[in-house]
Amino acid sequence: MNSGGLGFCCTTYQIEIMKIIGIILILIGIGVFIFQGIRSTKKEKVLDIGPVEITKQVERSDSWQLYAAGGIAVVAGLILVIVGKKKVTAI
Repeated sequence: MNSGGLGFCCTTYQIEIMKIIGIILILIGIGVFIFQGIRSTKKEKVLDIGPVEITKQVERSDSWQLYAAGGIAVVAGLILVIVGKKKVTAI
């Protein structure tokens, strides 16, 4: 039983799954950076006097959260791929 210095042991199948998941996370993270233009609109009430109601549409862009999620996905994917490669060489 070889733990590879990480305190747990994985079969070759589990290592391959880990590398595949890592690659998928990297691709998702890169996709988030490329397709960052996700915007949403929200109706906001400006004036409400009796039966008269005036609203406006406000456009929102939450780009910093997308950057953070993309960055986390890329880093997590890289970690899985690197750990998977080290495990394969240790086995």
